[in-house]
Amino acid sequence: MLNVLIDKDHMFIIVFTLLIGGVVGVISANGGTAGLALQITKFAKTAKSGKIASWFLGVIIFFDDYANSLIIGNMMRPITDKLKISREKLAYIVDSTAAPIASIVIISTWVGYEVGLISEGLNSIGSTQNAYDVFISAIPYSFYPIAAIFFVFLTSVMERDFGQMLVFERKARNSKVIVDSDEIEISDMNNSINAKWYNGAIPILVIIFGTIIGLVATGISSLNAEGITDYSLQNIINHADSFASLLWASFIASIVAIVMTVLQRILTLDKAVGAWQKGIQSMLVAVLILVFAWGISSVTNNLKTADYIISLLSDSIDPRLLPAFVFIICAAIGFSTGTSWGTMAIVMPIVIPLTYTVGTSFGLESESLQIVMYGVISSVLAGSVFGDHCSPIADTTILSSLASKCNHIDHVKSQLPYAILVGLFTIVLGSIPSAYGVNPFISIALIFTGLFLFLKFFGKKISE
Repeated sequence: MLNVLIDKDHMFIIVFTLLIGGVVGVISANGGTAGLALQITKFAKTAKSGKIASWFLGVIIFFDDYANSLIIGNMMRPITDKLKISREKLAYIVDSTAAPIASIVIISTWVGYEVGLISEGLNSIGSTQNAYDVFISAIPYSFYPIAAIFFVFLTSVMERDFGQMLVFERKARNSKVIVDSDEIEISDMNNSINAKWYNGAIPILVIIFGTIIGLVATGISSLNAEGITDYSLQNIINHADSFASLLWASFIASIVAIVMTVLQRILTLDKAVGAWQKGIQSMLVAVLILVFAWGISSVTNNLKTADYIISLLSDSIDPRLLPAFVFIICAAIGFSTGTSWGTMAIVMPIVIPLTYTVGTSFGLESESLQIVMYGVISSVLAGSVFGDHCSPIADTTILSSLASKCNHIDHVKSQLPYAILVGLFTIVLGSIPSAYGVNPFISIALIFTGLFLFLKFFGKKISE
């Protein structure tokens, strides 16, 4: 526990999480959340449009998974409650757009980390390929994140669900509107002159653009310190400090939210700071769970389970099956450790040389080996996200259920069948066929079609 708490990156996440809570506390008290809710409800007037709006926001806030979960969960919860969408469904939407979108876009807080791991693996086999170019080329092979985002949209548009999620959705539709202290506060603000959308939008935009500016500033600073003169966008992002950028952006957003509230005389300075403090207190449970989850993750990493699993893969295995095997291995490690980044760090440096060795000894042509390598690299990223999605001790899973204010285990139980279904389709129709030469875009089309047909024939209408 002590080692977890003295880890600098962990403390960045803790303070950032608390500060986001503080911002949400202020914009809830000054009517900003209510104002945003009133604007969004002009478009989100039904349960279907409410879910689509939540999904769209999840795709728009692509730069970081933590910011995605906390901002959208807190912002959309009053709206989805009013539209009788279950909080478990909101948590699923938030969770299944956060890490997947951040892991595959070309600019995000994930990219530098992912490219760094790929670079390390390529160096180990003496490759001169540019790691960022390899990452870009491997994106179409990241079947799980792409399919997970699509499946959220599909369930929202078709209004069909199955398993535990169907139970929660039907229960929400047939119940009275959920009301807790936050929503009472917001409903009181709805008829108030203080319910102004910009009081909520401006602090959130400060977080978004502040993070982007921070990424550029820290990236340039890092390049200058290393004496590198290549100021290309990808190079800047690769050298950026994402945690520091998020931290300062959320801190500045806290100040902006408090100053705006006081200048408009909506609240006194004392009450505005009190609202900020209340928002921070609401995140303490998440922080405690995160600390315990990191503690468990540290123990499982020290057991060296990943190294043992990978060592079991014999040199005689067909290298074209490696992307599927790597996806499953990363899913298992990600589930047991609760960390996608930790899983990637463990597996990526091992599987790149493993793929190169097995592929070469198997006699694969260079073009076929390159395709398998793209598949393996993307399977590490996709499998890590999948394991993280399924794990009850994963930080994004915890933050999604907390921001949506639903029972954490209910969120895990309802999301698990969806994640497993998408995972199975991506292995069978994506990882295996693409390694044997099928165009990845054809695989994506097959996965989308398969998920659509499954939901059509096995999913049930919530209204039925």
